[in-house]
Amino acid sequence: MKKLKIAAIGCGNRVRKYTSLAAKQPDLYKIVAAADPNEARLNHVKNVSNNPGFRSFVSDKKLLAEEKLADVLIIGTQDSYHYEPCKAALLKGYDVLLEKPIAPRVEEIFELQELAETLGRKLQVCYVLRYTPFYRKVKEIVDSGILGEIITANAIEGVIPWHQAHSYVRGNWNRAEKSSPMIVAKCSHDTDIISWLIGKRCLSVSSFGSLKHFRASEAPAGATPRCTDDCPHLETCHYNARKYAGEHRTPWLAQVFDRAEEASEEEIFEWLSTSDFGRCVYHSDNDVVDHQVVAMNFEEGITASLTMTAFDEGRSIELFGTKGTLKGGHFLRVKTGSDIYIDLFDGTEQTHHVETDADDPHMGGDEGIMDALYEEMTGDKSIPVSSYIQSHIMGYAAEQSRQTGQTVHLTDDRESFLKQEK
Repeated sequence: MKKLKIAAIGCGNRVRKYTSLAAKQPDLYKIVAAADPNEARLNHVKNVSNNPGFRSFVSDKKLLAEEKLADVLIIGTQDSYHYEPCKAALLKGYDVLLEKPIAPRVEEIFELQELAETLGRKLQVCYVLRYTPFYRKVKEIVDSGILGEIITANAIEGVIPWHQAHSYVRGNWNRAEKSSPMIVAKCSHDTDIISWLIGKRCLSVSSFGSLKHFRASEAPAGATPRCTDDCPHLETCHYNARKYAGEHRTPWLAQVFDRAEEASEEEIFEWLSTSDFGRCVYHSDNDVVDHQVVAMNFEEGITASLTMTAFDEGRSIELFGTKGTLKGGHFLRVKTGSDIYIDLFDGTEQTHHVETDADDPHMGGDEGIMDALYEEMTGDKSIPVSSYIQSHIMGYAAEQSRQTGQTVHLTDDRESFLKQEK
């Protein structure tokens, strides 16, 4: 069996995760190169590759200036810098595994789709929830027909308060202009799952939401600009950044501070004194929402809703069919120990427990996507790039609706949609 050669651009948390998983399957994958200006992160990928011939590059441009080095290029750069390296990689001859979202602008998403299809390249998006045991089981149940026709779906994405503060208040995704809107950056996973389960075209979207809590007006009296200052609320504030040296050293600090494991408390506090991650969550420069609801209208009168909130933990799904209902996810496991509960109209019930790591935010999806990547990239089971487009369009349409207060209609005509978006 020929090994699939892998190169990577952007050695942040996601790429380090994927390459570490690939390295555990040396019969399938060979990690040959990576690019990142951060030497420590680049060396992490080099070390896990276990490849003496591994090549390191300080930028994506230098890697892409070389002759094609691998079969698949994993792109894990920041949201706002997906389009350019992906386009260059496709033109160079790479198949691509791209972190979501595909691009920060809808027009660029369409362009990358057309380019991949024209060149005959495989462009797959890291919608890892499709590969989780939980959602695969839900999909299996839907496809079995036991629920009848799905009429309504409801999904909840509980971001977790600390995760909201870490990534979307202090972190790289805290401003829509430099990354993407919250409903795309965090919840394109969820719009993808809804679209995947319903299997119909989405016709229109309406949305409401705002930044309600993580702003200056909500700050307790006397809160200082940084948690490394003498803030009077350090002992009682849930978002005290000094917790990065304690209970949140793993996994949160390790995502953004390369010496997280071995650093002393004093070293971490010194870093926090100048880092964005030491800022008070009420005195940051964030502008993305901390809660949002989306209503979706699909073909044949099928409807769906999505609630994103910073103030809950875990994902949940409810499906209402003509023969029964399905409820599953975090809230059900906490209450009953089961992951999926089915209530059929004939009076019968079913429960399903799906083995996953309760502490894994991606529910086993990272392992799932890397287990499937070889066959999808080398065989005839690759996912067409077109299957990823609708969820992106739904997300950007939701943000447009939130900002304008208008329902956004998802026309089949690309030019009409782009004109409507403007």
